[in-house]
Amino acid sequence: MKRKGLLIILSSPSGAGKSTLAQRLMAWDKTMRFSISATTRPPRPGEEEGREYYFRSREEFEAMVTNGEMLEHAEVFGNLYGSPRGPVEAAMAEGRDTIFDIDWQGGQQIKQAMRQDVVSIFILPPSIAELERRLRSRGQDSDAVIDGRMAKSEAEISHWAEYDYVLINDDIDRAEADLKTILAAERMRRDRQPGLSDFVRGLNREFQSR
Repeated sequence: MKRKGLLIILSSPSGAGKSTLAQRLMAWDKTMRFSISATTRPPRPGEEEGREYYFRSREEFEAMVTNGEMLEHAEVFGNLYGSPRGPVEAAMAEGRDTIFDIDWQGGQQIKQAMRQDVVSIFILPPSIAELERRLRSRGQDSDAVIDGRMAKSEAEISHWAEYDYVLINDDIDRAEADLKTILAAERMRRDRQPGLSDFVRGLNREFQSR
């Protein structure tokens, strides 16, 4: 029985392990796809249409919003970003799950649009001190950038209760195992197996023919 694909929302403050867990999920199940956003910002050197982003003019983007072709969207530093509905629905029809790496606001918009098909998961760090240590251990950002990320983390964490599941990432392997357990259970939910009613009717027909 072919199931519908899920929309998996992963959110966390920067440094909590969300990107690593998303990569591990896609390595575990190679049918999963990562949601590619549309944006009105121009491509940067090396970026390709449909790989990093779908690049659209502001007029095209706004028309997509008006026509209900965006699951969520927001404006960031003068550019529009959003998740196109078409590729997600195509993946769902094929039984493929889509991972969204978005914040709580984008997650709320997607829930409103596709509630029955959404599984939302928030990743918490084991402590704020560990969160800052992880950010600094990357060696990629200045002190000012890290301070900004830490300031933003408090607001992000305040929305933890709006998610279906919350994982504390104190051990990445255990968090990965817990994430897989969640997805395995969600995939087997009765309302996500569209052929189940027909299957049970077939069993009943077998009883009647005995």
